[in-house]
Amino acid sequence: MADPATEAFVAHRNLLFTVAYQLLGSAADAEDVLQETWLRWVEVDLHAVRDQRAYLVRITTRLALMRLRALGRRKESYVGPWLPEPLLTTPDVAEDAELADSVSMAMLLVLETLGPAERAVFVLREVFDLGYDEIADAVGKSPAAVRQIAHRARSHVAARRPRGTVSRAATRDALEAFRHAVETGDLRNLLDVLAPDVVFLGDGGGVVQAAPEPVTGAGDVARLLAAGLGNLAVGTLEAAQVNGYPALILRRDGRADTVLAARIDDGLVTGIYAVRNPEKLSRLDEARTLCR
Repeated sequence: MADPATEAFVAHRNLLFTVAYQLLGSAADAEDVLQETWLRWVEVDLHAVRDQRAYLVRITTRLALMRLRALGRRKESYVGPWLPEPLLTTPDVAEDAELADSVSMAMLLVLETLGPAERAVFVLREVFDLGYDEIADAVGKSPAAVRQIAHRARSHVAARRPRGTVSRAATRDALEAFRHAVETGDLRNLLDVLAPDVVFLGDGGGVVQAAPEPVTGAGDVARLLAAGLGNLAVGTLEAAQVNGYPALILRRDGRADTVLAARIDDGLVTGIYAVRNPEKLSRLDEARTLCR
């Protein structure tokens, strides 16, 4: 039989991973944070803990904030655009519209524009609905300061987040049309599903070939996709659920070569996120259950 510390940690593990991943945008770093959380948790006197869930979230948040600041320095020297590590997610994630929206590629990129403290406060308040006192304890600030940070972060995110929650059916339909256009390499079909101001971001991490800068405009993005993915003779495009939304995975010789996630607004693709960095694809075949 598992001891009480293990039972509590296992019971809240998915939640803790979700918190860490939303703060870091990296499954590998989130797993490292969970390992550190566990090592600290087993040293805690459980009889002195009133709320185990809150205590574990506090440990995870503090450790994630430390790592987030270190990651910020690493990202400054990252080659080309940086994208979050894609996660295969289970169907129950997509059924929670707010959770799916909060872990979508588009939303995680918005969170990247926040400072570490703002990001932590926003995630804990807006996604997990923690009280200001709990958040203050987790981030090491006063409740009054947390309220101010939350207001500032909420306004910042509201000005940059996707225009609205898109239904899974609408996303799936648009992505299927996009998939057909990519597979055929037909520029006209591609232009039909791309918004005029669509933005393409490619993350190769300096390891594999990817667009070194964002590509904007339907014409340029369509030509890039037609040239890069039109010939799939040595690979296959498969549908998957990534970060809570339908996406495409290009596989070559059975291995994930590229994850294509899309932002859909009003039935058109407004953002394309192509993750090619092999380090970010190494854990792709493990589906995740995220929770709030």
